[in-house]
Amino acid sequence: MVEAWYMDESQEDQRTPHRQRPNRAVSLEQLRRLGVVYRRLDADNYETDPCLKEIRKAENYSWMDIVTIHKDKLPNYEEKIKTFYEEHLHLDDEIRYILEGSGYFDVRDKDDKWIRISMEKGDMITLPAGIYHRFTLDENNYVKAMRLFVGEPVWTAYNRPADDFPARKQYMKFLAEEAHNGV
Repeated sequence: MVEAWYMDESQEDQRTPHRQRPNRAVSLEQLRRLGVVYRRLDADNYETDPCLKEIRKAENYSWMDIVTIHKDKLPNYEEKIKTFYEEHLHLDDEIRYILEGSGYFDVRDKDDKWIRISMEKGDMITLPAGIYHRFTLDENNYVKAMRLFVGEPVWTAYNRPADDFPARKQYMKFLAEEAHNGV
């Protein structure tokens, strides 16, 4: 089961948990209000999993690939790790399904604070277009993940500041509506 928490301000190794003391846990409902969708699937049987097939059909995820992030598997590993950890947004949703290993997605909350989401085998996450986020491995230094896309894949990351993009403006409108509906 996914676990999330508010991060501390430490500048130590990005791969450590960075929990505040005391820990400030973040619920799945809090993530949902940020537009983050979490699902738990059977990663051992991802090739034949009817739940994954249903999600792909319902969400129109027509394209997928599998990426392994490990120093022996990913060309330009050190450069890629730094790039993944730069705060950025995408113009499309980012969908990742962890097949092996583990890592962290960090997302900004409505007050611009970092929330760390610990991802492990079987976890699927959808980050909405326009949310500022970043990714890092954890101390295990290995993850194998499925990347899913609607249509042709687009990997373009727009580093912060990127507030003028329509996807960011739409995301900010979504947050405002969530805040209004939550009152």
